[in-house]
Amino acid sequence: MSHSHTRRIAITVFEGVELLDVTGPAQVFSAATRLLGEAARTGAAAGGAAGAGPGADAGASVGTYGRGHARGYTVELVGPRRGEVECAGGLRLSADRAFGEIDGSGIDTLIIPGALQLGPDGFEPAVDPEVVRWVRETSPRTRRVASVCTGAHILAEAGLLAGRRATTHWATADRLAAQYPDITVDADAVYVRADPVWTGAGVSAGIDMSLALVADDHGRRLALATAQWMVMYLQRPGGQSQFSAPLERQRTARADIAELLAWIDAHLDQRLTLPVLAERAGLSDRQFIRVFTRETGSTPAAYVEAQRVEAARRLLQESDLTIAAVAGRCGFGSTETFHRTFRQHTSVTPHAYRQRFCAPDRSSRPSPAADRPTGSPRNELDTSVPEETS
Repeated sequence: MSHSHTRRIAITVFEGVELLDVTGPAQVFSAATRLLGEAARTGAAAGGAAGAGPGADAGASVGTYGRGHARGYTVELVGPRRGEVECAGGLRLSADRAFGEIDGSGIDTLIIPGALQLGPDGFEPAVDPEVVRWVRETSPRTRRVASVCTGAHILAEAGLLAGRRATTHWATADRLAAQYPDITVDADAVYVRADPVWTGAGVSAGIDMSLALVADDHGRRLALATAQWMVMYLQRPGGQSQFSAPLERQRTARADIAELLAWIDAHLDQRLTLPVLAERAGLSDRQFIRVFTRETGSTPAAYVEAQRVEAARRLLQESDLTIAAVAGRCGFGSTETFHRTFRQHTSVTPHAYRQRFCAPDRSSRPSPAADRPTGSPRNELDTSVPEETS
């Protein structure tokens, strides 16, 4: 693929940078470029053979992926000076070019990774004044800017996040909000888009954000094919919580509670009342509430509700299901209950969330009428379980 038809990605590197903040996005853009190259080479029918697995999309036609062009990406590492930089953990990367050689002209996307250092009050972001100065001077000449992890603190210091919504690693989100009150910090999001600036949460979230950047450039099909090529378990939408359900399940020391949490996540469309959950755990109602709250840090009602909202977020972003259908699949019972609960958790309506976070190439849209609360609840949210009383 000719470099004259590629998008140029510049990723900053500096001492102490988090390795995956750099290599994760680089791998996404590399994989997407190879898939586009293979599609251009083969000219196969769109979509490939049914059931062909990862190779199916790799053999898709160029037209299958996107925006009427087949431009891929070139990735270069840019640092204060050419040559090696030591990453967190001791591994080394090599900067292709120095800051002084680049003024931003010709750069499509500038990515700023993060670095965490241990200070007297815990983990804190490393903000190098030299990096901040270069980003401030260079970014106006680029099409878009993105940060990974605590790279958001560098963008904030450079003045690029003022008046915008942003996210960062959960360990430094409070610090970002306190130091820069003009930024609306979403401490729970995997990534946030506030054009022309994107911000990603900690470390691996840079991969999710980069896949979203690929989707924005070439369409969702290429982004999903890239995630499949990279053998990713799940491509997370930007609005999903940084704290995934599988990780929450692993936090409990009791195997029976971990098994129950997995069962809940797989049966959100069912009636999940306190008696049902307690019986499945083999405990009395009162004992179950006590054990569940101790192991998860959440009441059964709050956990089920949060998982239903998270599942709804994914469906709103990744599917064309109507609002009523999303409500049913996630166990809310009625669109009225869904609207009320979703807004309590996200501060926006399901319809507004879909407009903000849906894949940009989705051609069909649910009808607005389907988004309005209608009718009486089939059965109210089954997570209003009674708390233990003394």
